[in-house]
Amino acid sequence: MQPHPEGGWYRETYRSHARVTTDLGTVRSAMTAIYFLLTADAFSAFHRLAADETWHFYRGDPVRIEIIAADGSYEQRTIGTGEALQTTIAAGAHFAAHVDAPDGYAFVGCDVAPGFEFSDFQLTTRSMLTAAYPHLGPLIARYTR
Repeated sequence: MQPHPEGGWYRETYRSHARVTTDLGTVRSAMTAIYFLLTADAFSAFHRLAADETWHFYRGDPVRIEIIAADGSYEQRTIGTGEALQTTIAAGAHFAAHVDAPDGYAFVGCDVAPGFEFSDFQLTTRSMLTAAYPHLGPLIARYTR
């Protein structure tokens, strides 16, 4: 696995050979999949994608996903044992993920469709998010770098 710019570690496990044209007119793989590892010390900082992303829980401690939708609404979702085992984050939403258990970890899978490209990935800044969503300032401060 290698470090991911948003935090945590990942390894791409699948990239579809099928190609699709997105709503933005770009050509992408139909789907990509990764393994993703988070720890209590390595959270996934707020970011957004140009495609939907589905998270699948495999093992470890629960993962909390903080989501700021394109309309500015806020939602927290949890995946893990005894919780939902998967959730999908809509394209364009800002989101962060973290493991709250001290010394905890979570091993998950993430599928992106149309497929992930780093050019479609935006690591959002604290100042940008706080200016847009001042009512979420403490949350944004905690999960940005």
